[in-house]
Amino acid sequence: MSAARLPSVCIIAHNAYGAIKGDGTGHIGGAEHQTALLARWLTGKGYKTMLLTWKEGQPDDCIINGVRVMGICKANAGVPGFRFIHPRSTGLFSAMARADADIYYHNSAEPVTGLAAAWCRMRNRRFVYSVASDVACERHLPTLKGLRDRWLYRYGLHHADTIIVQTNKQAELLQQSFGLKSSVLPMPCGFSPATQFTGNSPLGLPRVAWVGRIDRMKRLEWLLDVAEGMPKIEFDVVGANIQAAAARPHLANYARLLHERATALPNVHWHGGLPHDAVTEIYRKAICLCCTSSYEGFPNTFLEAWSQARPVVSSFDPDGIIHNRKLGFYGTSVAELAAAISRLTASGALWKELSNNALSYFTNNHALDVSMPRYERTILPPVTD
Repeated sequence: MSAARLPSVCIIAHNAYGAIKGDGTGHIGGAEHQTALLARWLTGKGYKTMLLTWKEGQPDDCIINGVRVMGICKANAGVPGFRFIHPRSTGLFSAMARADADIYYHNSAEPVTGLAAAWCRMRNRRFVYSVASDVACERHLPTLKGLRDRWLYRYGLHHADTIIVQTNKQAELLQQSFGLKSSVLPMPCGFSPATQFTGNSPLGLPRVAWVGRIDRMKRLEWLLDVAEGMPKIEFDVVGANIQAAAARPHLANYARLLHERATALPNVHWHGGLPHDAVTEIYRKAICLCCTSSYEGFPNTFLEAWSQARPVVSSFDPDGIIHNRKLGFYGTSVAELAAAISRLTASGALWKELSNNALSYFTNNHALDVSMPRYERTILPPVTD
């Protein structure tokens, strides 16, 4: 009888090169943070782990922070109109074959989901898909443009061996929209829980953190509206990478206008991309994190803020946990977000209560030693040769 062994894992995340490098450059969203974190954790646990990304100047096959990173192709390579076939699809299939893994894992709703599922199906490999936002579970798939992309994504959903979702709402949507079952897993977060939390709010002028990439659904303009009306509070904007946004034609002008407006406000500080330690310090100096998104999945930034005992003031509340567990405040307008921030600055006792709740919730549900073993059990069954 063959002995069981740890399976090898290939993570497909085209935009994760910046996240695995960890230097704050490139396009880095929540999905990229999650895939890079998963790749590093699996490698540290002894799994043979590969990460497939766009080629961004790195060798085709290299080791970064302990993870084997393999290039697919350059994002802008090929002839427009034909590049979907070559080199994007051919490059993906070639990289998947070079990885030769037992299990392939993909996060985010895109045609790649279907391409990866089809490749795995033809080669009898296990395919795991992880949902990154609520809209990926909606029947009409509003963020996917074109019949081809929607068809491929649906194919990937229906041919995944395992589907992971972040919230009960996503599980319900997936069942209602596609008749598919999924596993709800609390998201892991690489931030270490605050160990020197005193329960006292930060000293000095109140500061509010906003952390995210430039995208219309992130609605950074809402934060700037709040900042205009609250001149005695300082606002730190982190992760809004102008260079990355400028490289995307549909965002270039939007990003430029946001940056011009932000830099004209004396109480707004635009930091751009920052390394991990610097982002942690931003959270520690803030009274709260403010999220202004129109939709999300389960934002990594919430977990990062809660890990540092910081409440979240947000226009999005996954499964209602912000309200139900008293981890901050939920608001549906600029005025409601501003009012919530005012409440936090006005009451030290309220801030202390919410901060304690935030740290406790994070430690019990999302710290790596709690959340990652759940992922391991769900997506990585032992294999035999």
